[in-house]
Amino acid sequence: MDLIIKNANIPQGDEMVLTNILVKDEKIVGFVDDINMIDAKEIIDANKNLVMPGCIDSHTHFMYQGFPHRENFLTGTAAAATGGVTTIIDMPCCSVPSVRSVEQLETKLGICGPQAVVDYAMWGGVTGEDVREGWMNNVKEQADYGVVAFKVYMTPSVPTYPRVTDPEMFECFKAVSETGLPIGIHAENFAMCDFYVNKFKEEGRLDGPAWAEARMELAEKVAIELGISFAEASKARLHIVHMSTGVGAKLVKEAKMRGLDVTSESCPHYLTLNYQDAMTEYGPLAKIAPPLRTKKDNVEHWKGINDGSIDFIATDHAPYEIESEKLKEGTNIWTSFPGIPGVETMVPVIVSEGYNKGRISLSKLVDILSTNAAKHYGLYPKKGALNIGSDADFAIIDLNKEWTIKNENLVTMCGYTPLEGMKLKGRIIKTIVRGNLVYEDGEAGVLGNLENYDVLFNNPEELTSGEYKVSYRKDHPELIVEHVKNIKGIKVKPGFGKFIKRQTISKLDKNIKF
Repeated sequence: MDLIIKNANIPQGDEMVLTNILVKDEKIVGFVDDINMIDAKEIIDANKNLVMPGCIDSHTHFMYQGFPHRENFLTGTAAAATGGVTTIIDMPCCSVPSVRSVEQLETKLGICGPQAVVDYAMWGGVTGEDVREGWMNNVKEQADYGVVAFKVYMTPSVPTYPRVTDPEMFECFKAVSETGLPIGIHAENFAMCDFYVNKFKEEGRLDGPAWAEARMELAEKVAIELGISFAEASKARLHIVHMSTGVGAKLVKEAKMRGLDVTSESCPHYLTLNYQDAMTEYGPLAKIAPPLRTKKDNVEHWKGINDGSIDFIATDHAPYEIESEKLKEGTNIWTSFPGIPGVETMVPVIVSEGYNKGRISLSKLVDILSTNAAKHYGLYPKKGALNIGSDADFAIIDLNKEWTIKNENLVTMCGYTPLEGMKLKGRIIKTIVRGNLVYEDGEAGVLGNLENYDVLFNNPEELTSGEYKVSYRKDHPELIVEHVKNIKGIKVKPGFGKFIKRQTISKLDKNIKF
């Protein structure tokens, strides 16, 4: 054997079973009670801690290509590994150029792949510009290449990724439907958000909660309703990304009950934070889109996870540079960039606030952090499973270890989180990707001793954004290298992570509880 993980408590339904996991050639090859007669190159003792299938964050925005001052693929995937995430699925919008063709995808893979320390898949892109310019052939080509889904924005995102009008969105639905892949929508009604943001600005509101109140619950509700109508008419597989409201969960549940192929994801911040408290305390550092909601929405999202209207958890990980884009002098709640980190804290937060507090079962924990995303995006059973033949991806979790989220300890390259100060019970102690120990809590790791930082962080000048040119780290690039050198626990060199193409087309069961 290449590896044995001994004394592993693995999930079997809602129970844990103590076993020893055998790994060879990066795959799981067996589970045995006795390892005395088995030779292995390496043995890792799980010490009877929970060993889950490697977790999946299916919604990240690592922005290195074009935005070197923000999260890159090294810091982003290192943060993922620290948080027990063995596969990330990156969005197509936040790069220069954005990813809307195979050529653009290959450019991104060539630049970002050498930085990755965990595995990664990719979303495909389609925008209103693609509809208007007659570039929709790119949808099928991206699908054939191996992207897992397609993303559209109903509200503006970045200049390189234009939003869709309603008829343009319907054209996107029809084109993506032909591929059999999901189409994910950022569900906020543009006209509603635009009107009320401008109204609140004119009224002089600069308080943090104003952001959430301008982009109100109704803006998400009507956007989801339109998306469901388009899905029904086009037979597309609709996925609501980063759904923020309880009413959204109810709409998804109703659509599923009618037999429509509609799925949704929530994020840890929509389960644990409310806008009144978080945006009052943190202001721009808690600004995201869709915004944080109410305590009632928190409760309804936990309910949605348990009744099947919310299918899995992702993060919408999209941190911005704090010095130039979040807290720059003269910046306010309207002009700061909307985005927060999350890939590093997703699993610990759901373990602590979900499983350890009795809100969700063990089987539900595994489903929403790993298995369901793998199935939905066509990566299962290569990913998201503790099956013989599956990739040997594992998150080893000490369910009893208590700790506190602190800005200064974050691996992600931003230095802020609205989860600052949250006390958690449950911590990742080891992360294993394809049978290789990628992260070990409390260890020094290898990133402090690299010799090729200049090669790793060499974003081509022609692919540089305007935001980078006025960023703080453009003038202080040493801060990027310094941050990487201070990352602890990573045991593999950049470039270890592999691009994972979609393996199949599969759908989640419509399991709704009444």
